[in-house]
Amino acid sequence: MAAEQIEQENLLRISGIMRESIVDGPGIRYVVFTQGCPHRCEGCHNPQTHDFEGGSFINIKTIAEDINNDPLLAGVTFSGGEPLCQAEPLAGLAGIVKDIGLDLMIYSGYYYEEILDMAETDADIRRLIELADKLVDGRFVLAERDLTLPFRGSRNQRFIDLAESRRTGVCMEYQSHKWDIL
Repeated sequence: MAAEQIEQENLLRISGIMRESIVDGPGIRYVVFTQGCPHRCEGCHNPQTHDFEGGSFINIKTIAEDINNDPLLAGVTFSGGEPLCQAEPLAGLAGIVKDIGLDLMIYSGYYYEEILDMAETDADIRRLIELADKLVDGRFVLAERDLTLPFRGSRNQRFIDLAESRRTGVCMEYQSHKWDIL
């Protein structure tokens, strides 16, 4: 594989990074906001992430070093934009996150069942979803907005425990506890 191709596979187009968030999943989380989203949900919390040509590029190794240097982190969250649109570099970063020993959560506008269908033909999506521990799925629906839901914005979205879903073969929602939110 050419060095240029390897370098390109390690580049991620991001809208931004939040180094210590408590609102993007349980515990203190490092959040990568990917750039580019095909869903463009009305009332989206991150409309600046929609443009596929916006944002800036960063090497996943730079992100990994930043994550590794923060002992307070419980996990990493991939948000967006739509993370599955950059499954290849995110799968690489996800592998590093798991090697560090952190929890991985993904926000996607696609439903879990759609993701599983996509994973049948896309090895990068398959690897990414296999490495993730939690998933908030579904597009944000303004008419179903509910600010009381932990880690999601509308009632149609699910907070899925991917490990339990893989174990049982059934989509299992995450059973959050009060201490998860602290």
